[in-house]
Amino acid sequence: MSSSSDPAGAAAGAAAGSGAAASRVVVVGSGFAGLRLLRRLERLLPTSAAELTVVSPVDHLLYTSLMPQVCASSVEPRHLAVATRGALRRTVLRLGHAVAVDTRARTVTVQGSDGTVDELGWDRLVLAPGSVTRTFDIPGVREHAIGLKNLAEAVHLRDHVLRQFERADATTDDARRRALCTFVIVGGGYTGTELAAQMTRFSRRAVVNYPRVRAAEVRWVLVDHAPSLLHELAPALGHRAADVLTARGVELRLRTAVNEVTERTVRLGQAEAPDRHETIDTHTVVWCAGVSPSPLVAKLGLPTTHGRLVVDDCFRVPEVDGLFALGDAAAVPDVTRSGAPAGQTAQHAVRQAAAAARNVAASLGHGTARPYRHRDLGFVVDLGGRDAVANPLGVTLHGLPAAVVTRAYHAYALNNGSNRVRVLTDWALDLVIPHQIVQLGFADGRQSTIDATEQTGIYPAAASGRAGADVDVDSGDSQAQPGHAVGGVGGR
Repeated sequence: MSSSSDPAGAAAGAAAGSGAAASRVVVVGSGFAGLRLLRRLERLLPTSAAELTVVSPVDHLLYTSLMPQVCASSVEPRHLAVATRGALRRTVLRLGHAVAVDTRARTVTVQGSDGTVDELGWDRLVLAPGSVTRTFDIPGVREHAIGLKNLAEAVHLRDHVLRQFERADATTDDARRRALCTFVIVGGGYTGTELAAQMTRFSRRAVVNYPRVRAAEVRWVLVDHAPSLLHELAPALGHRAADVLTARGVELRLRTAVNEVTERTVRLGQAEAPDRHETIDTHTVVWCAGVSPSPLVAKLGLPTTHGRLVVDDCFRVPEVDGLFALGDAAAVPDVTRSGAPAGQTAQHAVRQAAAAARNVAASLGHGTARPYRHRDLGFVVDLGGRDAVANPLGVTLHGLPAAVVTRAYHAYALNNGSNRVRVLTDWALDLVIPHQIVQLGFADGRQSTIDATEQTGIYPAAASGRAGADVDVDSGDSQAQPGHAVGGVGGR
């Protein structure tokens, strides 16, 4: 491992205070919040006013809302990746993980994929590192469950399902075949519900290619601690989604918690009867039970709530001048919910980005800062085919009208012409051409753990030395249940 400093960046930061040079604005994260914020800053700030840099481990924004469709082969993986360099005109991309921030020296430490470490100086630092899969302290989840937070996990899940069919087709043991064909999804929010709906359609198409596996042996089970699906939405939408899943053969286990995951089983417990347990033989547990802020947040030694960095309604971190945060990693006050933190969804991140860009620019003398105000536009849930549920602007829709609105929303929200055309083409081809039932083989059949795929181990242990460090102003996280986690992988 090598280590180097960034004297040019530090000099730029020092010079900026005297007006001799452009200020350096460093943005951590190129997701929904980070990329949209930078696009807006490029318009708001003259080239002479600021040098813009984005730190990200990937060179694209991943449109996570359509990830279940990647798993189901309805959309090609690369069509959801909006190229950062293509979307930004003058922002410098630094590939790597931001693993530490020194608020006194005003530097951010960046670790590259090759192990090199650099330090970037900053005058304004905007943290939008996003989130990782939330696993709780349930035995076996980190070791045996499959996540759905990035393209690697989506492609791995698709290959994994097909691999189970291959193994089931080759075995003569009925019990083993049933276990191989049993798939358990944990989390009845947006992502878990969409994944169950999409994958039942996919598995019906795929299983006909395996002559010794009967369609009746394929079993999908959806587990959630909440009493209903999509509990963030109107009850009518959750009930409608449950009807669609049930009609497709999905077994719903509501008011049910996961107690343990092993390589070959998942053990469930009843929320209302703790002494009652159910063990399901399965080789596949997909974890869609919510998200947690990036591990970087715990490294900062700054106040948090439910693990999210505390900010004011202008996205400023009160304890550090020039530090802003937004998206999944920040507890941005939502005045429409009496100041409660905004949800961890793409809709919140995108709309926060526009407001945060205005306030960052204002801190550099360009424009006027204004508090963030969120107006909910509603949510969409694509259940595949002609089925969907949605409540755009408060109007409850289901079936074909909801499917049309849902697809139109996603096409619009992609916000990139090339990606939009490619996804629309994928949808059109999906209607008329059979799926290619082949494994891509990127993981060579190996089980990929959530921590390994999402690279959470790259962050050193959280700091705790400074006075006031690591203050969680609301420690209610320990009581959260999988089904009650806010938002989801495919945040809307």
